[in-house]
Amino acid sequence: MSQTLSAILPLDSLQAAGGGPLYLRLRQTLEEAIRSGRLSKGTALPAERDLADYAHVSRVTVRKAVDDLVKDGLLTRRQGSGTFVAQPATRVEQPLSRLTSFTEDMASRGLQTTSEWLERGLFHPSPEEKMRLGLSAGALVARIGRLRIANDMPLAIERASLSTEFLPDPEVVTSSLYALLEKTDARPVRAIQRISACNVREPEAGLLGVPVGAAGLSIERISYLASGRVVEFTRSLYRGDAYDFVAELALGET
Repeated sequence: MSQTLSAILPLDSLQAAGGGPLYLRLRQTLEEAIRSGRLSKGTALPAERDLADYAHVSRVTVRKAVDDLVKDGLLTRRQGSGTFVAQPATRVEQPLSRLTSFTEDMASRGLQTTSEWLERGLFHPSPEEKMRLGLSAGALVARIGRLRIANDMPLAIERASLSTEFLPDPEVVTSSLYALLEKTDARPVRAIQRISACNVREPEAGLLGVPVGAAGLSIERISYLASGRVVEFTRSLYRGDAYDFVAELALGET
């Protein structure tokens, strides 16, 4: 077996971990490797099959031990990538006084952004999309859904809906939606945003790399042109451990 596995999970430690169910002993061995730094934050956990073969246990045992550590926030799963040692999120402050895109906001902080596409295309609108965007009967809606990532950490899931008048071809969106809308004088100038606390559920928890039930921020935004026309209806889910929304208040007249 590889030197890496023997270094992070000494079999002697696993066998000497005491009595109790085997998955608990494996869980304790993995936890000790994480807390001691042998498995450093952000490190990918070996595949379940490799762990099972090395520890001479079933994959069910490995999965149960890993599930426990995911629930406790020591490990995180990323869909399509594997399981990783959780690392503390770098908190990001978002002022509520400026209307900016995610790309612009992260760039202003020197953070490198990437996205994973969840949805992009033209669809028959839902009743809520029809109402929010003021769509006529038979009109299609442009949708773009993305997992937003900053410095390799997933921060938010954004799902934007727009009239095809402003976004006739969603496939042309490659980075900042607002930068693209600005080219056609369709960038919004104001928005109404509603923020509420929530608990993250599956499958969103897997996408964001947080335990099921972790604190999240659910955000609904309606963006407008200067004329008052609605441009964009967006529903987003942000990690509660990584994002702070900050509002500046001034004393009003009484």
